[in-house]
Amino acid sequence: MSKGVYVSKALAVSIIVVTVLAVSSIITMLVVYNIQIEKNPPQRPPTNSPTTPFPTGPPPNLRLPGDLVPEKYNVYLQTYFYTRLSNVTNQTFAFNGNATVYFKCLKTTKKIFMHSKDLNITLFRVTDENGDVVAGRLTLWDDESNFLEVELESALKANKNYIFFTTFEGEMFDDLAGLYISKYTENGEDRYLAASQMQPTDARKVFPCFDEPAMKAIFDITIIHRRDTTALSNAKTKESWVTTIDDEQWLVTHFYPTRKMSTYLLAFTVSEFKEEKSDNLVYTFKVRLFADHVFLCPPCTVTDQIALPDFSAGAMENWGLITYRETALLYEEGVSSTSNKEWIVTVIAHEVAHQWFGNLVTMKWWNDLWLNEGFATYISYKGVNKAEASWGINDLFVLHETQPVMQVDSLASSHPLSSGEKDVQTPSDITELFDSITYSKGAAVLRMLSDYLTETVFQKGLKSYLKAYEYSNAEYKDLWSHLQMVKVMKTWTQQMGYPVITINTTSGEVLQQHFLLNQTSHYNFTWQVPIKMVDIAQTCGQMWCLTNSCSSLLTVQKVMYQASGNQWLLANVNCTGYFRVNYNPQNWERLLKQLESNHKNIPVINRGQLIDDAFNLARAKYINTTLALNTTKYLRNETEYIPWESALENLDYFILMFDRSEVYGPMKAYMRKQVYNLYKYFEPYTMNMTVPQGHTEQYNQINAISVACSNDLEDCKETASKLFREWMNNASNKIHPNLKSTIYCNAIAAGGEEEWDFAWQMYMNATIASEKDKLRYALSCTENVWILNRYLSYTLDPSKIRKMDSVSTINYIARNVVGQSLAWDFVRSQWSYISQEYGGGIMSLGSLIDGVTERFSTVFELQQLRQFQKDHGEGSFGSATRALQQAMERTEANIKWVQENKQTVLEWFRRETTNL
Repeated sequence: MSKGVYVSKALAVSIIVVTVLAVSSIITMLVVYNIQIEKNPPQRPPTNSPTTPFPTGPPPNLRLPGDLVPEKYNVYLQTYFYTRLSNVTNQTFAFNGNATVYFKCLKTTKKIFMHSKDLNITLFRVTDENGDVVAGRLTLWDDESNFLEVELESALKANKNYIFFTTFEGEMFDDLAGLYISKYTENGEDRYLAASQMQPTDARKVFPCFDEPAMKAIFDITIIHRRDTTALSNAKTKESWVTTIDDEQWLVTHFYPTRKMSTYLLAFTVSEFKEEKSDNLVYTFKVRLFADHVFLCPPCTVTDQIALPDFSAGAMENWGLITYRETALLYEEGVSSTSNKEWIVTVIAHEVAHQWFGNLVTMKWWNDLWLNEGFATYISYKGVNKAEASWGINDLFVLHETQPVMQVDSLASSHPLSSGEKDVQTPSDITELFDSITYSKGAAVLRMLSDYLTETVFQKGLKSYLKAYEYSNAEYKDLWSHLQMVKVMKTWTQQMGYPVITINTTSGEVLQQHFLLNQTSHYNFTWQVPIKMVDIAQTCGQMWCLTNSCSSLLTVQKVMYQASGNQWLLANVNCTGYFRVNYNPQNWERLLKQLESNHKNIPVINRGQLIDDAFNLARAKYINTTLALNTTKYLRNETEYIPWESALENLDYFILMFDRSEVYGPMKAYMRKQVYNLYKYFEPYTMNMTVPQGHTEQYNQINAISVACSNDLEDCKETASKLFREWMNNASNKIHPNLKSTIYCNAIAAGGEEEWDFAWQMYMNATIASEKDKLRYALSCTENVWILNRYLSYTLDPSKIRKMDSVSTINYIARNVVGQSLAWDFVRSQWSYISQEYGGGIMSLGSLIDGVTERFSTVFELQQLRQFQKDHGEGSFGSATRALQQAMERTEANIKWVQENKQTVLEWFRRETTNL
C-alpha cells in the first residue's frame, strides 16, 4: 500500500429498516445460493459480550493459536444503499450476509478462535466433514483482540476438516476502514458508493475470519446489490443474475474464486462507476511488462484499477482490484502537474510490485512488514524508470527516500526494520509500523544490497525467493538466505539506526559509530558496510567492511586512503550506501574549495549528499555548524535540482528553529542572494507561463519561485500576485500546472480575505482531485490568524474537508509560522474526537503529531507536550505513541541545539549579508 459526510450510527428509522430487511432476506439469501440449513438449526449467540479480562479465553498475546487453518471461504454480502437519493426515503448504509469457512484442525481443541469486529452475528453453526453438528457457545470479546470464541461441547480432532458458518449484520460508516461508504458529487447531485480497505486488520469488520496474514485461503465472493450499480471484487465476474427479495429485484454478482491469499488483500466496491480507458493504462502496462519480465509469472494477470473519492492510503494492492485515491491514478492534461504525473506512475509501480512482494509472497507477521513495503518502494523506482527513462527517477531516490528516512532513523526512538513478533500485537502496534522506516529505509537497504551484489545477482536471488515462498509466507531471514547474505544483512534489519563512517585522509584511519542526532549511542551497534570511493584522480569500486567479524564477501581494511597535497576524497559514490560520511577537517576544506571552484567535478548526487551529511553531522556535533552552512555558499552558481533540494530541506530546519527570532531576517537576506541567479535563470519561462523540458529542471523552477517569494524577492511576489489576480478577474486560469501550488500559496500569503475566499470557492468547485489538493495546500498560506482558525474548524466538517485530507490540512496550517500555535492548540482541544474519528485503519495520527510539533524548540513547548501526554494517558495514543515519543525527543534536542547555535548562526548570516 502506498495513500465524506458523517453517517449517524444510531438513526432510529435506519435501525427499523435494517432489522426488517435483515430478518426477511437472510433466509432468502440462503435459498438463492444453496446454503442449506441442514437437519440441525444453527445456534444463536448470546446477546451480551463480556468486557472483563479473559482468564481462560483467548491467548494473552492477542494472536490466533494456530491450531486451525482456513482453506476456503464462501462469502455472501448484501448492501442496501442507494447511489442517489432522488425519490428515496429509506436510505440505509446497512449490510448483511453470511460466511462459510472451511478449515483444517491441526491440533485437537475444544475452542475456535477467529476475528470479528463491529458485527452483529445472528446465527452460527459448526459442522464436521460428514455434516454432523458440533454444538458450542459463541462469545465476542470486547477488547483489542477482536476475538470471536466458540467453546465446543466436543473436541475438534487433529487432521480433520470442519466448517464454520455465520450470518451477520453490519453498517458502513465513513471511517475509511473495512467496508465503508463514500459520498461524492456529480453534476451537482450527491452520490454514494461502497468501498473497502482491509489492511491491516479490518477484514474482520466485514465478516468473521482468521484475520492474520499467514492465514491464507481461497475466497469465493458473491455480492447482492441494487440493479443500477456495479460490484467489483478481487476476481473477474463468473456470473450475474437478477433475483427477487422482498418483492424487490436485486442484481447478484458471483465472482471466480481468488488465488490463495491473506484476508487483508480482499476488496469490494459497489458503485455507479463504468469502465473507462485511461492513459494511465499505458503506464500500468509498461510497469507490469517490466515486472513480469524481471520476476516472471504467476501474478501476470489482468488487474482492475479504481479511483475512489475517499481513501485513507495512497493506494492498496488488493490482488486483482487495486484501489487508489483519485490523485494517485487520475491525470488531467493541462490541470495536473509534472509531480502529479510522477506520483501517479510511482504509485502504480508500487502497487504492481506488491503483486509479487506482498500478494504472492507475504510476510508471516506484521513485524516484517518491510518485506512488503520496502520491496514495493524499491521496485517502484525500477518500474518508473522503465516507463519514463527520461525522468532520471533513480537519482531522485536519494531525495525522496534515503535522506528523509535518515532523519527519523537517527533518533533513539527509531525501530529496526524487523521487530520482534512479541512487540507487535495490537492493531495499533501494527498500524504504527506503516512509517518511513518500513517503506523508505527498507527500500534504501535493498538498494545498497543490490548495488553491492550487482543487479543481476540480486534479481536472481529474488526470483529464487519468490519461487520458494509463492502463495505462502516468509520472514526476513528467508530473504537473506536466498541472497546468501544472512550475516551481512542481519545488522541492517535487526538493529535500528545506521552508522556514520569517519575517514581520516591524513592518517588513513576509518571507523564507524552509531549515528544519533541527539545523544551518544549506548547500543554498541556495528554494521557491515559497503563503501565506494572516488578521489580527484580515480574511482575506486572496492567494497570495505568496517567490523572485526566480516563476511568473506567483504574485505577488512584498516588503512583505506591517505591524501597528499590538494587531493580530496569522496566516499559513498552516488549515495548507494545507507550511512553518513564524515572526514577530517582538511578533506572537508578541500571538498568545499572544489565546490566553489568547479562544483561539476563532484557528481550531482554527491553534491546533495555532502550538504545533507554536513548539516546532520553538525546537528550531532561531529563538525561545527558553520562548516555545514559553508556547503551552501556555492549554490549561487548551482542550477541542478538535487543539490538545491538537499540544501532547502536542511535549511528548512533553520527556518523552523529561527523564524520566530531575530535570526530570520539575516537568513532571508542570505537566501535572496543565493537564489537570485536561479530565479533569473528560470524567469523567462515563468513570465511566459512555460516550463523547461528537463524533469528535474521543472522541479528546480518551482524551487526558484518558492524560495524567491518566501524570502521577499519583490519581483517574485509581484509576479505571483499579478498572475493570481488575473485569474480572479478573468475566470481563466493561465497559471501553468507545475507552478500552481507555489503561485497560489504566495499570492494568498500576500493577499487578504478576498484572495482566500476566491481560492476557497475554486476549491469547492474543483472536480479534479489534483487541483483540489493544490488549492487545499495554498489556503493554509494566509497570514490572517482568524482565517486560519476558521480553516482549522473546516477539518472537522467532511462536507468541506474530506476525512482523508484532514490530517494533512492541519499539518499544512502548522507549517505556516502564523498557524503553528493555532494548529497545536486545535489538536490538543480536539484530540479525543480526532483520535476516535481519524485513528482507524492505516490513517496515521503519528504524522499529525509529527507535523504540529516539528517547530517545537522551547522549554515551554516541551512542557506542553508532556502535559498533553499526561492529560490523555501514555497508553491512549495508539498508532501515534512512537510519534509522540519522537516529538519529545526531537524537542529536547531542538532546545539544546538552539541554545548552543543561535548566536553562531546569527553571526554567520549577518557576516554573509554584510555588503547587501
